[in-house]
Order: sequence, then C-alpha cells, then structure tokens
Amino acid sequence: MAKKKKKKNPVIRFLGSVVAFFKDDRFRYAMGIVFLLVALFLVLSLISYLINWKTDQDFEWGKVFSGPEIQVENSGGKLGAWLSNLLINKWFGIASFIFPVILIIWAMSLYRIRLVQAGKAIRNSLILIILLSLSLGLVFGDAGGALGSGPGGQHGYFLSLWLVASIGTLGTIFVLVICYTAMLLFSTSFLNWIRTRENPFLSTEEQDEGIATDETPLVEQKIEEEPFVVKDEAPDERPPLEKQAPQEEQAPQEEQDSSGKQDVEMTIEDIGPEDVNPDEGALGEYDPTLDLPKFRYPPLSLMREYDQGETTVTNEELISNKNRIVETLGNYNIKIDKIKATIGPTVTLYEIVPAPGIRISKIKNLEDDIALSLSALGIRIIAPIPGKGTIGIEVPNQNPRTVSMKSILASKKFQDAEMELAIALGKTISNETFIFDLTKMPHLLVAGATGQGKSVGLNAIIASLLFKKHPAQLKFVMIDPKKVELSLYSKIERHYLAKLPESEEAIITDTQQVIHTLNSLCGEMDDRYNLLKNAQVRNIKEYNTKFINRKLNPNKGHRYLPFIVVIIDEFADLIMTAGREIEHPISRLAQLARAIGIHLIIATQRPTTNIITGVIKANFPARIAFRVTSGIDSRTILDGPGADQLIGRGDMLFLSGSEPIRLQCAFVDGPEIEDVTDFIGQQKGYPTALMLNPVEAEGGSGPEVDLDKRDDKFEEAARLVVQHQQGSTSLIQRKLSLGYNRAGRIVDQLEVAGVLGPFEGSKARKVLVQDEFSLEQILNKII
Repeated sequence: MAKKKKKKNPVIRFLGSVVAFFKDDRFRYAMGIVFLLVALFLVLSLISYLINWKTDQDFEWGKVFSGPEIQVENSGGKLGAWLSNLLINKWFGIASFIFPVILIIWAMSLYRIRLVQAGKAIRNSLILIILLSLSLGLVFGDAGGALGSGPGGQHGYFLSLWLVASIGTLGTIFVLVICYTAMLLFSTSFLNWIRTRENPFLSTEEQDEGIATDETPLVEQKIEEEPFVVKDEAPDERPPLEKQAPQEEQAPQEEQDSSGKQDVEMTIEDIGPEDVNPDEGALGEYDPTLDLPKFRYPPLSLMREYDQGETTVTNEELISNKNRIVETLGNYNIKIDKIKATIGPTVTLYEIVPAPGIRISKIKNLEDDIALSLSALGIRIIAPIPGKGTIGIEVPNQNPRTVSMKSILASKKFQDAEMELAIALGKTISNETFIFDLTKMPHLLVAGATGQGKSVGLNAIIASLLFKKHPAQLKFVMIDPKKVELSLYSKIERHYLAKLPESEEAIITDTQQVIHTLNSLCGEMDDRYNLLKNAQVRNIKEYNTKFINRKLNPNKGHRYLPFIVVIIDEFADLIMTAGREIEHPISRLAQLARAIGIHLIIATQRPTTNIITGVIKANFPARIAFRVTSGIDSRTILDGPGADQLIGRGDMLFLSGSEPIRLQCAFVDGPEIEDVTDFIGQQKGYPTALMLNPVEAEGGSGPEVDLDKRDDKFEEAARLVVQHQQGSTSLIQRKLSLGYNRAGRIVDQLEVAGVLGPFEGSKARKVLVQDEFSLEQILNKII
C-alpha cells in the first residue's frame, strides 16, 4: 500500500503563508508606496508646523481622534499637528526634516533603486539628526521659546545644557567637531579625495570615484565613460618604490663590525621583481567588479512562475500503478516484499525489494512488459539503485508538472551555492533542486533529438551563470550555426561576450569565423598557461587570488583572468562543414583548458559516433542526454541505454559519474531570456566585447608532411586521382585496398605535393593536376 502524505500542521502552514506574504514582491512594492506617501505627509506636516507652531504647539496624542470641535491649523490635520510637535518641539527640532529623507531612501531600496547604499545612508542620517539637533541647541538655545523649545528641540537644548555644564562650551564644540569629522571621514569619499592629492598610486576602491590608474589595468578593458586621470606634475617627487639604505648609514655599521662584536649576516633573497607587484599590501585587495561598479544583477521578478504548486499525482494513481507493477511481476513468479513511491515533477520512482532468491536480471528484462501493463512510455528500470539495495522503476506521471526556472534560481540551494560556476538545471525525482559546478566537470556535452528540450537546457545553463557572475568575472563565446538559437544574447555583447576584433557580430555563425575563434581561444589558453607559469601557480583560482591580493605586477603582463564559457550549438553541422579544422582546436581546449578557466559546452541533435568521437567523449565526462530516437544514440552519449526511454519535454539524464541522474529540466521561455538580456543590455557596459587575440590556424598552409618519407603507394595514388579527377580518401581506399588511416596520410601527401587542394569540409578535394604529363613533371621534381 502506498503511504498517504502526512498533512502539515495548520500552525506551520499559517506561518509559512505569512513568511511567503512578506517575501512576495507585491508586498515589497506596496510598502515602497506607503513609505513615499508617509514621507510626503511628514514633509507637509513639518512645513505647516513651522508656520503655525504657536497654534499647534503642545498638541497631545489624546486629542488626535477627538471630535470636530477641536481644530488645528496644520495641513496634516490633528495627526500631523501631533507628529510635528513631537518631532520638532519635543525631540530633534529642525533636524527632524531628515526623517522624510530616510523614508525615501528606504522606499528606493525596496524598489531596488540603489543610488546610495541604503543601510549606510540611513545610519548616517540618524547620526546627523542627533548631531544637528545638538548643534542647533548649543547655538540658539531655546531661542526665546521659538518653535517651542528652539530650533534644536528639547533633545538638542537639554543635551547641550548638560554638556556645557559638564565640559564647558569649548569642550562641547570640540566634541561636535570630532563627531562631524569622524562622520565625514567614515561616511563619504572625502578620505579618498585627500589620498588622491597625496599619492598618485590609487587603490581599486578609489576607481569607483572616477579616478583611473595605470598601476592595475581593468581586465584589458575600459569603461564607456572616460574617467578623470590624475596626472603627476612632478614625477621626481614620487616616493621610491624600493627603499634603499642611505650611504651615510653604512659607515657606523662597518665601525661596529670592526669593534669585535659578532654580527649576524642577513641575506635578502630576490623574489623576482619581474612578476611581483611593488604595491603589494599598500593598496588593499583589487576588486575586478569595480570596472562596472553600478552593475545590477537581473532580478528574479523578470522570470515567470510556471509551477502548479503541489504535485498532481493522486493517491488513486499511485495505488493503481503499484498494483499493476506487482501483478505484472507476479505473472512471472516474481514476488515483492516491499514497495515505496517517490513522487517527482515528471516521473514517480517506485522502489521495490524483491523476495530472496529473485535474480535482478529477470526483473530488468521485463521493462517492456511493465510499460505495456501501465500503458505508459518512458518506463526505466534501475537495477539496482546504487547505495540503496533496491530496484527502481521510473513511471511517468499522468499530469507532469512544469518546473520553472524562477523557482530554481530562487531556491536557497542555488542562492547559497559557493561554487565558481554554479549551474542550476532542474529538479530530481525527489523534487530536490539540482546544481553542479561547471569548473568541476570541466566540460559539458548536451545531446538530444529535435524538440526534446536541448535549447531550453542551454538557456537554463546560461541564465544560471548570468544571475550569479559579474561581467568582469565571466565571458561567453557563443557559436550558433543556425543563427537563431542564441541571437537573443547579442544584447549583452558589451557585458558578457567575447569575440575576434574583425568579427562584426558577437554571436558567431560563419564557419570560418568559428575556426578562427577556436584557434584564438587556443592562443588565449597558451597565454594563460604562461601567466600561471610565471606566477608559479597551478590553476586560475590560485592565480586570481594572487592578483587580487596584489602579489602580481600588472606592468609585467599580469591581469585578472575571467572565466570563459564556450557554447557551441549544432556541433554536428560544424563537423560536417569543417571537420578536422574544428575538431583539432576543440580537442586541445577539452584536454588542457580546465586549469586556466576555459570551459566548453557542446550541443548536438545528432549523437552519432562520427560526430561524438572517442576524443570528444574522453574529454567530456559530464553529459546531458535528452530524449533520443534509438538505443544506439543513447549509448553514444551515455555509454548505456536510458536516453531512448525518456518522455521528452525536458526529461533528461545527467551523467557525471558511474550512474546517470534523471532530472526534469527547468523551463525558461524566450520572452524571459529577452527580458533578462534587455535588463543587462540597458546598463552601462564596456565599450566593446572582450577582444580575443587573432591566431592563425595551426597548419593553415597545409598538413606538415615530409615528402621524403612518402608512402610506397604515393605515385600510384597520384595517377589514380588524376585519372578519375576525384580527390577522395574513399577512392584510394577502394582502388588500392588500403585502410582509412593510410589512405588519409596519402591524401595529405598529395596535398603538400600540389596534386590535391586543401580540405573543404564535406566537399571532395579539388584535383589541381589536369593530365598525366603535368603529374609526371611534379613527380620528377619530388624524386
């Protein structure tokens, strides 16, 4: 019997609804409106009190809700008269006008308008109210009863009397000067302004105030607005970076040595001035996000909620499926001791414990029979479930739930994830949010038939990174041969994308541009490894930590290294059109790029062995499989069956270890991605995308072949291709009875010799020699 789900305690349910109410964006927006209206009411009441204070002075709370026989002159009515009298007369005097400012700042923070830091601004405003009230009380006293207790209110008047009686007038002024000075130094950029006048070497915190420095470059990019540069008028007056002992101090040391006292020799080891930053420890930590200090992450309100609440699997459905499973197994004399159901968003996992003596393979072979009895597609048997000692039968739900990307991004697990590149994919069978770190994978292969959720999965991966990483910390290289899948991300070109300088569009669609970009990434990889070598570190995390702590000298080529995520859609199309020119740089990046922060995500809808080769699979241990049409395709992706038994619509298997995990991919629609990219694209960004250094393709002038070591069949193959005017490897294989590898080497030799043209993707090579006479001349030169 399936266990009924226990109902939650009503008190807990009520408290949960209360918490959800206060977390709702609508409550936040409503409170912002309330604060603004209260601030307006307070300003009108305070201004009116300044005019009518003689009439409304000492208005008591008990009269606020009295009848119409009691009249006041205040524009805010009786409540405004009482509140103004309380704030101006009894409390802080004219300084009370700062209270409406506090309410406005609070309302701005609720609407995510961060012109100032809300907490810091409110704290400083409260301190200013106290100091200003005290100052007005000290200067004006009670002002002959004006405004009741004077401009400083009763607080300022009586506190100033107490301080004057305790430490005198000069002592009170001294205390006020100290307090104002401390607030000025700790609450504004005044201290930074002073330091810019004293020292031209500025810290990264001061760059936020609009000051540029040559000491720490901003990841080889500049901000759109040209900052104010402090020029050094007298460079000779700068303090030396390395302190040297004066010549006059050396003589007494020598005299001390000659006096017979033992001197302990100290050796200072040279730690490599070429790479060490001379400003280490003096300027504080470098913050790469200060390149775009006002950048705001996209809010979750841009995403849509698709969840239908609690699961829609009924108790009747659970019992019916359980009975059919037990009945089907019973028909084959397989007895079940125990059965347990775990309900997921798309499928329900039935864990069964067979009776002793039942072979697991016997149950595994009944997969089709169970699917027939349940009248359901996508039945998958896990025999056994790793670590549990049970056999799992996954059965699709009759009414599957849609998992929204918003619910995944808002989950505590994702918000608190301390990962370098956290990616939220969806939910597991047990309704748990599934998150992984791309840097640990380190590359990802995504495959699935058309319309099964592959593009949505890519959007979910990209959205996860956009909601977590600052543009200074992450760059994308997006390759889209179809020209439509990734086009929405062109709006964030100046924030998150990287491309070649000669490329007009940031989303790369041309095959030749793809080749150049991948080779440039290989060049970037080599450059980064040289930086790691010079910094004596092993990976990008250690390198960036050193750079942030200013232990590496930017004048010697060191720079902050952002992660680069390369996303390739329709990989099969690229392999068909460019072949080895694409596969070679991808293989290099897949094998070597992990340590320096370059990660590949490759997607294809044709998971065949000629597309996903052994080299690709060996370097892509993490794989995502959506539904495919055959078991062969499933084995190509996952090295086993399973992907052909999925039900589609985001149902997927994630493999990063020995056993795949079944997930329901989070759904993110095109309009949601458009809203996110619009929000990011409207903010200030870099002048251009991150420019990659152009690098020529390795072996661009042809394969490196030594014709002195040409094949024995070289001349025969040359005459064969000239005779047939067809430059294909298969022709040489078939006519000369050779293997594929040997025939391929002969084709490379014919290309170097000038008989055949270069590789042109799926097209046959051009035969450059038209007759045997011309061929004999070429052969005579080689011999």
